[in-house]
Amino acid sequence: MSQPSVTARIKSLEQELDCKLFGRQGKQVQITEDGKRFLPYAQQLLLIYQKGKMHINQKKSLPNEFRIGCTVSVSNYIIPDLLPRLKQKFPNTHYKFVTSTTDEIMNKVLSQEVDIGFVRNVNHPSLQSVKFYEDPIRLYVYDGHPFLTLENLTIEAIAEQPLVFFECGSLDWLRIHRIFEHLDIPPNIQIQTDNSEMAKKLVIQKAGIGFLPGLCAQQEMHAGKLYPILVPETEGISLQTNLISHHGEHFELLDAITEIGKQLADAKLSLSAI
Repeated sequence: MSQPSVTARIKSLEQELDCKLFGRQGKQVQITEDGKRFLPYAQQLLLIYQKGKMHINQKKSLPNEFRIGCTVSVSNYIIPDLLPRLKQKFPNTHYKFVTSTTDEIMNKVLSQEVDIGFVRNVNHPSLQSVKFYEDPIRLYVYDGHPFLTLENLTIEAIAEQPLVFFECGSLDWLRIHRIFEHLDIPPNIQIQTDNSEMAKKLVIQKAGIGFLPGLCAQQEMHAGKLYPILVPETEGISLQTNLISHHGEHFELLDAITEIGKQLADAKLSLSAI
């Protein structure tokens, strides 16, 4: 479009909204505060329009291969349950998985090395990001630990125990650290690791107790090898996994994964209640 056409359309939209969306400072054009508030709604309108076009055009065939990037935890604990159901929906499609960090996966999506990514809770103006799963972080102890029979557990008591501390660098783990900030002495962290499997197995082997994501500890919990302990100070702390892709792309795959994710979450909630 020519510059006069763009200017005319912006002016028309500003008149309709009764606000100024852009301001001019010299030769620079800057978005206003009203423009910033309206921007996410405009983006959502475009996404809905693109999604409608895709669903109407049923003749479009799916690609022969979906390239999916995921973090280690998603690769270990989500994909094995999700993929069989996904293949039922798209039986003639092949899947290629790449496991990496959130930042690396985001860059691979941006460069179109992968189609979609499972990452931590991130946002980027060039990508759409949808919440997929929230995994609560809880304190887990091994079979026979004295905390299993303790009625009033304090942060001081937790801090005195040998701790196996798993963390993946997200803000959620900083919140776990902060529950110990008011203590006179630091928590007794004897082992620190960025590998959840290692942390889990060390707790099972009674090297200490630790805060772990629920998905990581689920099988061992139901096998009686790990036990979650209620710590009110950590309620509501969870690891959020998001699905990212380029705006307007792979809606059918994203919808299918989101629907399967809801089914799996409901099944896990039912299982944890048994």
